[in-house]
Amino acid sequence: MDLTDLLSGLNPHQREAVAAKPGHYLVLAGAGSGKTSVLTKRIAYLVEAENIWPHAILAVTFTNKAAAEMRLRIEQLLTQPHRGLWIGTFHGLANKLLRLHFREAGLNESFQILDQDDQLRMLKRVVAEMGLDAERFAPKQAMWLINAWKDEGLRPDAIQAGNHRQEPIWIDIYRAYETACRRSSVVDFAELLLRCQEVLLEHPALLAHYQNRFSHILVDEFQDTNTLQYAWIRLLAGERAQVFVVGDDDQSIYSWRGARVEHMQRFERDFPGAKTIKLEQNYRSTGNILAAANALIANNDGRMGKALWTDAGEGGKINVFGAFDDQEEARFTVEKIQKTSDAGEANGDLKAHAILYRSNAQSRLFEEALMQKGLPYRVYGGLRFFERAEIKDALSYLRLMQNREDDVALERAIATPPKGIGEKSLESLRNRAKSGGLSLFAAIVEALGSSGLSGRAKTGATALILMLEECTAAAREQELGDLIDTMLIKSGLNTHYQRVDRAEEGRADNLAELVNTARRFTPPIADQVPGEAPPAEQTPLQQFLAYAALEAGDHQSKPWEDSVQLMTLHSAKGLEFPFVYLVGLEEGLFPTQRASEDGTTALEEERRLAYVGITRARQVLTISHAESRRRHGQYQLQQPSRFIGEIPVNLLNQIRPKARARPNYSSGYGSNYGAPRQRYGESANMGLKLGGRVKHQMFGEGLLISAEGEGAYLRVEVKFDSVGMKWLQLASAGLVAV
Repeated sequence: MDLTDLLSGLNPHQREAVAAKPGHYLVLAGAGSGKTSVLTKRIAYLVEAENIWPHAILAVTFTNKAAAEMRLRIEQLLTQPHRGLWIGTFHGLANKLLRLHFREAGLNESFQILDQDDQLRMLKRVVAEMGLDAERFAPKQAMWLINAWKDEGLRPDAIQAGNHRQEPIWIDIYRAYETACRRSSVVDFAELLLRCQEVLLEHPALLAHYQNRFSHILVDEFQDTNTLQYAWIRLLAGERAQVFVVGDDDQSIYSWRGARVEHMQRFERDFPGAKTIKLEQNYRSTGNILAAANALIANNDGRMGKALWTDAGEGGKINVFGAFDDQEEARFTVEKIQKTSDAGEANGDLKAHAILYRSNAQSRLFEEALMQKGLPYRVYGGLRFFERAEIKDALSYLRLMQNREDDVALERAIATPPKGIGEKSLESLRNRAKSGGLSLFAAIVEALGSSGLSGRAKTGATALILMLEECTAAAREQELGDLIDTMLIKSGLNTHYQRVDRAEEGRADNLAELVNTARRFTPPIADQVPGEAPPAEQTPLQQFLAYAALEAGDHQSKPWEDSVQLMTLHSAKGLEFPFVYLVGLEEGLFPTQRASEDGTTALEEERRLAYVGITRARQVLTISHAESRRRHGQYQLQQPSRFIGEIPVNLLNQIRPKARARPNYSSGYGSNYGAPRQRYGESANMGLKLGGRVKHQMFGEGLLISAEGEGAYLRVEVKFDSVGMKWLQLASAGLVAV
């Protein structure tokens, strides 16, 4: 292979990385800087120019897709297959090593790997066998804890129980789960790497063999390594191997998976003599988009430091739209997509447009708006709203309120939250129903009457029946949204998914969005054909259930169909689109309230997530926020995200209807609040003044604490004597001076 061809097309810094002399290297690769090309060409360079034996190269990445693409590119560069290359994910390479050394690892030759579903099923069985309440000790939370402990390299005996009285029980669950895995000769994904690490440490000769074999270790997405993965790299590298890692500390957004961005800073200390090469030229985005990203991320402390640039021109400014509410935000976004597509931009392709949001629950309004316009869409890396498990769980209870004979809904309700009705009891109830020609619900009632259920199963079944009766009675008095809210509380679904959210964030938010959807729901007007009897009148709940069922299977595009892309910001990493709509940039939503309260570390990761979102855009970036948003069943006034204020105002194109004032993004945003608080003149504001007493028709009297915004968007903060602190929009609050 001609080395001139290998290095052609590379910029000076890329060429420096590919043809680097022997040693350790940290390649700090910015978004869109061609890191995959650098990594693959580095491997080809080692083989062709440095005459490194392919079997001596270990290349690690984070997804099977990335590993397959890397292997394909290398084989194309070398114009021949190289089976000796160890290229794969951490888990894939650990599995390969354990298959070769299963005896040393204490495994059967035919050991099997548990996927997440299998792991969860096994933990459900373990929790049941231990006689524990599956609601208090949720198997999904146990799975999250066990995997997190394994990622830190911890076995049960090495975990120091904290002050929480339940922690020793979680450790016991971990210990019992390990016993069950050994008995079945299975390992989970986290176990692969931990067992691999242990077998190398316990067998020095084996460790020496691999340390001598792998003279070059290359790692992609280095900023995403967890504690165990980093330790594994250091162990295999030993004193001899040359380590070449590629990563971006500004795109470290997976701390909740155990990723440790501090590994980027530790690299130079742990690998003496390591050199850093920066890839800052971006081949994806326009200059203004990159300038916005650079300005935003500069607010994070402790960065390794880089500034993206491009020679592709400035491009247009970043559009910023402040909507009246979340529904207007969705309508504006979809209308903009439709107009751009109809105008033939990006060949009119809908797939050129991506709507990015912080939380899955935000997708609902955009799905509705897209359906109203008849635009196909695809939820990337997730399910449409009504197809999500927690939403199906809630709908199963609503269906039972309408129809106790719905066996499918009843079995789902029995399962979540767990009612203490195990598989054996459930099978007995199914047989009773079948032999008696009964519905499953009727079989439960009959079994309770004849002592056919006892213990936890009896308690759980009785509670379910009473809950359904209470909710059915409430349906005669409550509005649809209030009714669903009541059901979520009485069924225990709210509490259940708030616990689950420790392991899988966003489920409880989706349930809250279901309540919001019900509050917005307008039943369709029934058609009446002249001369025919009018259609049977349906309750709002019946109409809502029909609406949900019809939506669950429609509108989402087929994989091959041109469609608008919807996804969370975490799902968007590694992707790029000509048109990006970064929505919901409001304090408490993005950054999240939790991040704002947790302090610098969490807030900086939120900022990195915003940076990832901005750098997904190639041509046009539109940022939006809403001045009010329905959250937890009520409309709340929202402050624009501090992240908007961290973008220089000269880069922004503020889009607002002419009749509305523009928010003052240029004034800067405080560390704890969105827009800056501003003083205002007494004469222009009905005699009100800061520090003065005011009166509100509903809340009574209080003290005017502060104000922010201007014009129609002037808001005031009042400490009321009866209800405490409230933010109010001055134009509509009706405040008077006392």
